[in-house]
Amino acid sequence: MHKLSAVPEPHIQYQPKHYVCKRAEGQSDWSGKLDQPFWEQTSWTDSFIDIEGDLKPLPSKQTRVKMLWDDDYFYIGAELEDNEIWATQTERDSVIFYDNDFEVFIDPDGDTHQYYEFEINALNTVWDLLLVKPYRDEGPAINGWDMSGLRTAVYIDGKLNNPLAPNRKWSVEIAMPWSILKECSLHKRAPLAGEHWRVNFSRVQWQVDIIDDQYVKRIDPATGRSFPEDNWVWSPMGIVNMHYPELWGYVIFTDEQNINDTEQQLHLTTVEQYKWLLRQLYYRQRQYASEHQQYCDQLATIYHTLPQDIQNIADIEQLQLETTSSMFQISIKIPDEQTRLCIRQDGWVWQEA
Repeated sequence: MHKLSAVPEPHIQYQPKHYVCKRAEGQSDWSGKLDQPFWEQTSWTDSFIDIEGDLKPLPSKQTRVKMLWDDDYFYIGAELEDNEIWATQTERDSVIFYDNDFEVFIDPDGDTHQYYEFEINALNTVWDLLLVKPYRDEGPAINGWDMSGLRTAVYIDGKLNNPLAPNRKWSVEIAMPWSILKECSLHKRAPLAGEHWRVNFSRVQWQVDIIDDQYVKRIDPATGRSFPEDNWVWSPMGIVNMHYPELWGYVIFTDEQNINDTEQQLHLTTVEQYKWLLRQLYYRQRQYASEHQQYCDQLATIYHTLPQDIQNIADIEQLQLETTSSMFQISIKIPDEQTRLCIRQDGWVWQEA
């Protein structure tokens, strides 16, 4: 029988970031610059923090993002302060994070399966791929998948691969077509005003030395290899792993132009709270299975290991558990609806009648 393994659990309170994404007016000049009228119509996200959140110090360099949308595209603009601007990867779908890079993750329907990853470096080289499932759930990454109609631009305030230049920052513009993104959405369409998608952003930053007027990754004398990269993100993960879509931020799409993002408070609906409760039980089931090589068939055994604030989301009587030795399904009825929210052993979340 296939060995049942645990899933490392993130150490973080459930408080994903949110951003109110306004409709775009006009067109970008596609210079890669973000100080143009197209981008000035919306606000910045919070500055990025370490991927582990408060467990690590704040990043030494600022990163922030803007977002807009229209009938055709989801627009993303990112600004990365940096006095060391370099890149080496020139071939599409190469491993871009071997360089410093900017990354986008999108799970349109919030079920943690069928989601997108996108990476770009300062050479405007991109890597786009489709994830069938997170790696923790043995999901393959489809590296040959391409985002047809993608548009990108990079601006460098300084000189690329030149340590002697007065380097200040680099910025990127990205337009992702809904005609492609809708493939993984619940209703196979672009979002409607008032709906939200799960999104996160990451910046990979390597330590470098300057040798012979070139940037070279800094070597750790203890290992003989380069020091691990820093991972700075918009919505913290509590674990050094971006492939926990349940922890990504909420991007809320709106038609209103006069919304002040800083005054918006995302209200986590009952469905989103139930998703987090089911996710906690999924973590516990995977841990139980790694120790016993079968899933727990007594809900109380894993439910009562949850923190009290998680138990407060719903009573155990509202939950149902079905198991075999190698599979499980946990569900909860959504109030005022004739549907149940479910999760299974590979982490997929869905609603059923």
